[in-house]
Amino acid sequence: MVFLTLPFMNARRLIALVDDNARVRGTYQFLLRARGFDCVSFASAEGFLQSKRRHEADCLLLDVWMPGMSGLELQRQLAADNLRIPIIILTGDPDETIEALAREAGAVRFLAKNTPPEDLIAALSDVLGAGAA
Repeated sequence: MVFLTLPFMNARRLIALVDDNARVRGTYQFLLRARGFDCVSFASAEGFLQSKRRHEADCLLLDVWMPGMSGLELQRQLAADNLRIPIIILTGDPDETIEALAREAGAVRFLAKNTPPEDLIAALSDVLGAGAA
């Protein structure tokens, strides 16, 4: 018996990660790749904006507070550039005011950085659809 594999069946979803903390980036990259995602990371919002891969990303995991352009400013810039990408905010300091601003700017989820890995993967699966991971 021969099984056909269509290209979209094995397509790995690309997650872009923007966080100024190298340890956080490394931890999340390891987790995402172990769960079958492709991952590209950036130490700054400006780095993400300058990358050609920003147009390939299926979802953006974004820190709120970074040197230079903040995550909120990046969200506004992406909206101004008409780049529609689901954004999950990851923050070390969850705050209702910041969460409201992030959601107003287009974030679809708001998670603490200490969220259990299963909860992050579940959020990605919800955002990307049932076949995400």
